[in-house]
Amino acid sequence: MNDKIHVRGIHLTLTPALTQAMHEKAERLLRHNDHIIRIRMDLEHHDTKAPEQRFTAKAQVEIDGPDLVASATSEDGYKSVDMLVDKLDKLLRERHAKRVHGRNDERRQAPDVLHGKA
Repeated sequence: MNDKIHVRGIHLTLTPALTQAMHEKAERLLRHNDHIIRIRMDLEHHDTKAPEQRFTAKAQVEIDGPDLVASATSEDGYKSVDMLVDKLDKLLRERHAKRVHGRNDERRQAPDVLHGKA
């Protein structure tokens, strides 16, 4: 298990299988970016909510720059974790695309490079 990934259960005890599944899903996020400092994942169980909103998975990805925060709610804990990791994956891809696009922006180039002068 990776020491960058912290999982926790709120109002429920995480089984070893659920803990392992959360770690495996979070490992997928670490492949995208080497600059991830830490991933904190919480799985929360609500007895009083509607059945389709019983489990809420929340995560915070600590990374260079602003942290990424997301949550997902469903009737199953595993499904909530899957939906959460998909959201975080999308946020990381969008963040990476913005950074790469900003690096290659013409407005940031030196004037002699833009006009073919060397």
